[in-house]
Amino acid sequence: MKNIQYTYLPSPCWLLEEDRLQKNLLLIEHIRRQSGAKVLLALKGYALWKSFELCKPYLNGCCASGLHEAKLAYETFGKEVHTYAPAFKEEEIEEIATISHHMVFNSAHQLRKFGEIAKSVNPNLSLGLRVNPEYSESPKEIYNPCGLYSRLGTTLQNLDEDVLSFCEGLHFHALCEQSADALEKVLEHFEAKFGKYIPQMKWINFGGGHHITRKGYDVDKLIQLIKAFKAKYNVEVYLEPGEAIGWETGSLITTVLDIVHNGIDIAILDSSAEAHMPDTIIMPYRAEVLGAGKTNEKQHNYRLAGNTCLAGDIMGDYSFDAPLNIGDKVIFEDQMHYTMVKATTFNGIKLPSIAIKKLDGSIGVVREFDYEDFKNRLS
Repeated sequence: MKNIQYTYLPSPCWLLEEDRLQKNLLLIEHIRRQSGAKVLLALKGYALWKSFELCKPYLNGCCASGLHEAKLAYETFGKEVHTYAPAFKEEEIEEIATISHHMVFNSAHQLRKFGEIAKSVNPNLSLGLRVNPEYSESPKEIYNPCGLYSRLGTTLQNLDEDVLSFCEGLHFHALCEQSADALEKVLEHFEAKFGKYIPQMKWINFGGGHHITRKGYDVDKLIQLIKAFKAKYNVEVYLEPGEAIGWETGSLITTVLDIVHNGIDIAILDSSAEAHMPDTIIMPYRAEVLGAGKTNEKQHNYRLAGNTCLAGDIMGDYSFDAPLNIGDKVIFEDQMHYTMVKATTFNGIKLPSIAIKKLDGSIGVVREFDYEDFKNRLS
């Protein structure tokens, strides 16, 4: 890994490549134009706001999961702001309502409690209710919003029809890194349960989890599903991709600090799975490393490990064509979504810097973190 062209960047460092981001955005724009759907950027998955100037022409706005994301969308994106939370706090309602275009409540109780207040602050605010179609093909239960005892969305059994008079839309979210085929089945269950309420709505939000930019995704089927739904019910349709926007748009550049041996060779990096790549532990999934293979695929095997005191801070086992040396770069690919938004300074480890490779090929560091960033989040 000696010949990586980004050796002059700080380490660790996230590197966004704008040409890759634009490729994803162009596909999203194609779907938006062909289907008539509106597409929002889900900030919970991708919130690198220094790239929003590139994103704005291709998207209708952002969806937020509370006050801070709503403020970020309002201040840095400047288009539609749709805000949903499992539960809103009373002291934040007025500020959220002021800067939002849509406000989606998770329960009839919260809609009754805060809907009138929100509308009094912003008469143009469109209110909605999140519903649970009680069907999902989510690959992991931790990411299944329709699983047993889920707190996310109102089931048909618990629906208070009276609150629908306050609503202009319904929202559901049932996918996780899934295909148009999965969406088709979710729509069948959504319509079976809530179809009689759709004609009185102005919009239906299909939520996120659509893996649109992944190779092999059936884009044409997605377009047809949206067009058919719009024609059937005469409503606006929204999608909320987050991961699909940031999918394969950049990497996390790390450096080998030391190599120790305890039954296997272990390369200790200046990064952390626990702090910088938490989805590799939570999901879990194996992050791809540039130029590396699985164990024994190549000649030299290493366990890649983080530089914290957590015993389980391990990225995984990989093999390389040549031996790793102290100072070598190890590049984890596809690290723009659900990494930066979840990163922490656990164990005092420094957050990765952020760099952007522009469309013209130039590379600039847009943010570096230091001790003050660690100190100021504590007290």
